[in-house]
Amino acid sequence: MRIAFTERELDVMTVLWNLGSATVSEVRDELKDDRAYTTVLTVLRTLEEKRYVRHEGDGRAHRYTPTVDRVTAGTSALRRMLSTVFGGSAELLLTNLVNDQKLTLSDIEQLRRLLNDTKPKRRRK
Repeated sequence: MRIAFTERELDVMTVLWNLGSATVSEVRDELKDDRAYTTVLTVLRTLEEKRYVRHEGDGRAHRYTPTVDRVTAGTSALRRMLSTVFGGSAELLLTNLVNDQKLTLSDIEQLRRLLNDTKPKRRRK
């Protein structure tokens, strides 16, 4: 399943992933910038139309819960970025990641272990 978020949708999804579920007001309170209640509600409704969130009644409010988890969404986004931005080159993506981040020795050792434990897949012809 291909999952794609706009920047605003991703901001809202991040709040939902962090909290587990939230009302519109709770999402709004967690966002870094001051967005109008109606803007947050519109984003949540759009996410619900896309089936990325669902809602249940919570008194007079609705409580929104993600239906797609962060890892699944991240994997989808990474695959899309790999194919579009990096032309399908995992090496270029990894090089960019390693060169752009301030990795600790522990981070680098963990990446080495992951790479050593990964079995190469055969490329399709």
